[in-house]
Amino acid sequence: MPAAIQDRQTAEKSRTPLVVRLLVLATFVVILNETLMINAIPRLMESLHVTEQAAQWVSTAFMLTMAAVIPITGWFLQRVTTRQGYAIAMGVFLTGTALSAAAPSFAVLLLGRIVQAAGTAVMMPLLMTTLMTVVPEQDRGRVMGNVTLSISVAPALGPAVSGLILQLGSWRLLFVAVLPIAGVVTYFGLRQMTNIGEPQVSSIDWLSAALATLGFGGLVYGLSLFGEGNAQLGPTIGIVVAGAATIAIFVLRQLKLQRTGAPLMDLRTLGVRTYALSLTLMCVAFLAMMGSMILLPLYLQNLRGLTPLQTGLLVMPGGLAMGLLGPTVGKLYDRIGGRPLVLPGSIGIVLALAGFTQVSTTMPYWQILGLHALLMVSLAAIFTPIFTLGMGSLPPHMYPHGSSILGTLQQVAAALGTALVVTVMSARTGQLVADGAATAAAQLSGMKLAFVVATALAAATIVVAALLPSRTAEAPAEH
Repeated sequence: MPAAIQDRQTAEKSRTPLVVRLLVLATFVVILNETLMINAIPRLMESLHVTEQAAQWVSTAFMLTMAAVIPITGWFLQRVTTRQGYAIAMGVFLTGTALSAAAPSFAVLLLGRIVQAAGTAVMMPLLMTTLMTVVPEQDRGRVMGNVTLSISVAPALGPAVSGLILQLGSWRLLFVAVLPIAGVVTYFGLRQMTNIGEPQVSSIDWLSAALATLGFGGLVYGLSLFGEGNAQLGPTIGIVVAGAATIAIFVLRQLKLQRTGAPLMDLRTLGVRTYALSLTLMCVAFLAMMGSMILLPLYLQNLRGLTPLQTGLLVMPGGLAMGLLGPTVGKLYDRIGGRPLVLPGSIGIVLALAGFTQVSTTMPYWQILGLHALLMVSLAAIFTPIFTLGMGSLPPHMYPHGSSILGTLQQVAAALGTALVVTVMSARTGQLVADGAATAAAQLSGMKLAFVVATALAAATIVVAALLPSRTAEAPAEH
């Protein structure tokens, strides 16, 4: 018996638990859709007769829905089994995908994307909480490296995959192609899925859920309106201020509930220094990644005249490099710790974005490919360590709250990045066109300014990376 137990333990250490592998596969499929529409924005503008600001909402609305739903998933996942949570998440996602594929108008397409996002939102905390529960601490870097494939590489590969599909026909094919894949993943996942833990009866503060939705949604919506001209400046500032004020009320509500009841988000997790630093670094990194992934297709297709397929092929090497490096980075983290990976990765992000500030109508394509690859490799170097360090620094009873906060702010940061770069680019372009500049030159100047803003924000990651520890300190039992 002792020999059999030892053999089983050795086998368990050599591979990722089946339940985690199934969740990684499903999460990869659903998160891929977060950025699948980025390459299709020019096609949507032409097909559905919408503006650039409106078209980018197929991505922004997806992220904002996730930011609104993820805070509720901690409560939801406590009340259902792992199999039930998986079935509901994938069922909702499949419904949204079918609705988007058949959408007769932009409004219906947007509704389908929101339904898709609601299903996706359940998968992320389900995966993270399950991983932290079933994987021993000494193996978390390796396993988290594989999880990086779904959390960060899937959105990175979205534009490349969509570019290939769009070459074959309508933007509807993006959803038609995903539907059978998601269906197969759902079927086999349900056949093999095992339950982790037992459901618990718990309450939810619906006021907190409403405040989170209105606050974060209002803030990002307001930011996205800034590029629409001075006539909208007053109402836009009002929306932004109202969103920020609602977030402040949400925070006060959570602080009160921490003393008297069960908060929707336990903000005491932010008192854990390593978790707070990891969260900050993750937010800025996602902002930079999503901002660049919005700008590059617009630059390559609108100013350089590339097709969606050519655009996808140009950014594919970077996305593939990020995916291939995920497991390797995880193993390196287990061996050498986080800081030796995160600090060079942060510097690489800044250098790549700084390179993109020099884009022109004649920049060599090999240079664009190289800068994009540097950005993706640098992001791969930081995502696995900061996820592992951040979650590992929390005591086990804080895992659901830590996962909820991380997932929510990840999506808000990505949505803010999208809204910020489009707003900066549109405002600069509009100003130069009004001053008499040619449209193409004005668009190029707007893109360069947007990359400058992204570079300045990314520079903060170097400071945060230097403050992170290499290893997770032992988390206290209570906090």
